[in-house]
Amino acid sequence: MMIYVVASLIALAVAGLVMLLGELVPDQPDVIRRLERMPGGEGIGAVDRRRREAQAERLRELLAALGTRLHGEPKLQSKTQRLMVAAGLVRPGTVAVFYGARIATALILGFGFLALSPTLGRVLGLPQSMIIVIAIWGAALGWVVPTLLVAARGNARKREMLRGLPDALDLMVVCVEAGLGLNQALQRVAEEIALVSPVLGEQLGLINLEIRAGTPREEALRAFGTRTDLEDAQSLATVLIQTDRFGTSVAQALRTHAETLRTKRRQRVEEASAKTAIKMLFPLVFCIFPALFIVIIGPGILSALKVLGGF
Repeated sequence: MMIYVVASLIALAVAGLVMLLGELVPDQPDVIRRLERMPGGEGIGAVDRRRREAQAERLRELLAALGTRLHGEPKLQSKTQRLMVAAGLVRPGTVAVFYGARIATALILGFGFLALSPTLGRVLGLPQSMIIVIAIWGAALGWVVPTLLVAARGNARKREMLRGLPDALDLMVVCVEAGLGLNQALQRVAEEIALVSPVLGEQLGLINLEIRAGTPREEALRAFGTRTDLEDAQSLATVLIQTDRFGTSVAQALRTHAETLRTKRRQRVEEASAKTAIKMLFPLVFCIFPALFIVIIGPGILSALKVLGGF
């Protein structure tokens, strides 16, 4: 009975894969080839680029349709939405595509291990029950991997913004002291800091775009802190909101906050350098010291054994 169940699951997986590949194949390859041969055509590169974009859009639609079948709790969906925004994935329907990718990777890994079960059982000598357990673990891994990839992308964006935020504040201080308003200073800094940190330039530019669209400045600044999911960015938004509300000097507040951010960045570097000795302890003890002991003490032990063996 177990063999029949595994065979049915493998057949379903193969059928789904064939259907997916069929959706990704262009419908009119002859038309594309004729366009490539036309004298006034766009060329092979443009046609291939459009073909890849069309395939990516089909795959995205399939994943979105698959993801809409999964209805999570509102709290889980809001947490997932914040995760996607922190990673820079703000296109409409991205959450549904994310859920679809999780389901697809879980099914592919799970059915992949089931398809390899005869080979694994023959090579490793594992029983069928153990193969099923491995397939379940593979499906669980496929469910978790997309979340890890999105979180890694979000952390990389946060590190880039942390490196560029003090420099952006210094530029903002220069712009404000030169006579620019806060909105014009944000736009100018967004253009200049994009050469060093494109992510931070994009986020600062979004503040100005929201203000131009009619959003109050306070809400736009709070949205900036929420999008970036950074404590330093949230504190910057709070400083600008309080400065705008109480009418204090923007340049002085920004200069003080920039010094605070530089101090925090230096403290983070000192903390990371202090952790280096602890992190090097395990490779030294388990990898380097045993090799040194073998090289240094090994010849003496072999000589001692040779002498004692002569008796």
